[in-house]
Amino acid sequence: MIVAIANHKGGSGKTTTSINLGVALANLDKKVLLIDFDPQGNLSYSLGLDENLPTIFDVFTGDKEIKDVVINCEGADVIPANMDLADIELSIQSVENRLFVLKEIIDPIKDQYDFIIIDCSPSKSLLTINALVLADKVISTILLDVLSLQGLNQINKTVNDVKNGFNNSLSFLGVLPVNVDLRNNISNEVLDYIKENFDLPLFDTFIRSNVKLIEAPSHGSSIFGYNRNSNGAKDYLSLAKEILINN
Repeated sequence: MIVAIANHKGGSGKTTTSINLGVALANLDKKVLLIDFDPQGNLSYSLGLDENLPTIFDVFTGDKEIKDVVINCEGADVIPANMDLADIELSIQSVENRLFVLKEIIDPIKDQYDFIIIDCSPSKSLLTINALVLADKVISTILLDVLSLQGLNQINKTVNDVKNGFNNSLSFLGVLPVNVDLRNNISNEVLDYIKENFDLPLFDTFIRSNVKLIEAPSHGSSIFGYNRNSNGAKDYLSLAKEILINN
């Protein structure tokens, strides 16, 4: 299964979820590939990867084979990225198959993995569309605040556009509330609004507010490498199990 972690709103927990869901699935004996597909390179940085490693940019340019940029980290394979990826988005604007470039790169290796997880950029960019064209499923992370509803509405529209135009098998795996504190009235109100107004699956698992999740990237680690007894680790492991049970 190829899963794009996407939301057009920044700071919604996409990278945190990409890393920790991927490592959780790896801990459950699944073969996992994480693709950093955001020019900010936050996934690569959060895992403490050397910034001089070859990246997906080098595959786009033809300087490296895909197998040459895959490295193993915490039991999962990772394809890193950095700011060079922004140049790729500009360079493929005029390419005829510009929406299928990532698919052509990943298709030869996709059968090696149980799960491929793509950390998307927080915008309706050409890179994000490439990720959605490749993906089978979408997980949209969301903070339970009013402004995040706009981002959810936008990514829902984008997914439908891609599904109708380029990838008719694309669908939502689920909406994932993150940094959740249900003691806040607004959190419950936003959650009720999503249930009533969006025809989208909502995970049973929520990711609770947890300072350890915030601290882990500064140690170059997933939550499992940093503190596997934390609520953050428990929640992402629960999410991984929910996905495996229902799919």
